[in-house]
Amino acid sequence: MGRRDEYERFDREIEAMGVRVKDADQVKVRDDVFDEVTLVALYRLVHKKLISVIGGPISTGKEANIYYGEHDGRGIAIKIYRIQTANFKAMTDYLTGDRRFSSIRGSRKGIIFAWTKKEYSNLARAHDAGIPVPEPLAFDRNILLMEFLGEEEIPYPQLRLAGVEDYGAVYREVLGYIRRLYRDARLVHADLSEYNILYHEKPYLIDMGQAVTPDHPRALTFLIRDIKNLNRYFSRYCDVLDEQETIKAITGSGRREP
Repeated sequence: MGRRDEYERFDREIEAMGVRVKDADQVKVRDDVFDEVTLVALYRLVHKKLISVIGGPISTGKEANIYYGEHDGRGIAIKIYRIQTANFKAMTDYLTGDRRFSSIRGSRKGIIFAWTKKEYSNLARAHDAGIPVPEPLAFDRNILLMEFLGEEEIPYPQLRLAGVEDYGAVYREVLGYIRRLYRDARLVHADLSEYNILYHEKPYLIDMGQAVTPDHPRALTFLIRDIKNLNRYFSRYCDVLDEQETIKAITGSGRREP
């Protein structure tokens, strides 16, 4: 059976479970993520009635693809981490320094499953702290379901592509998110930049898989890097704050980069 025949069979079986498949011709984009492991996880999520529509890709990246979906009429994002091509080494480094996942050992597949769980957990912490992030809905193996941030199947733009009227206000708002993330959610984003912030009337933080707790050995280094990235970007459009003073305001200490 050819690859296209396999996907046509998959589409038929998914639709037989009551799920509508949109953009079913996106086979080339789907080839590199819809392996056997992913299909099993997707079947399980469909069986739990967590997905009612599966659409085409809204984002493709080195680590994962994100597809538009729906659950009972509500837009959802279906994030699928690649089993074969995800950056296994980088994921391991972030996991082993995080006490919540430091016992994780084993195969590439096991690491990616743990990473998916970690992103779900990080999003839940941030969402519970009132920080604008996609609300996490469920996960299974290498698939994460979360709130879709967008309108009419079009995601909100990255900050770098958005039309922002008052960059100073947005800069201060994002710094407020970082402070609440650190103090209330007990997390450091660890990969914050204009690429991982969406904007529509207000900023939203995304891509939380690498976020670490403040007791991670490199948490302070990651936090400083986040602030440097923000200052680098926003300094093109508005005045920015001193990095060390900002770190002190966020952490409540005057520690410097190790």
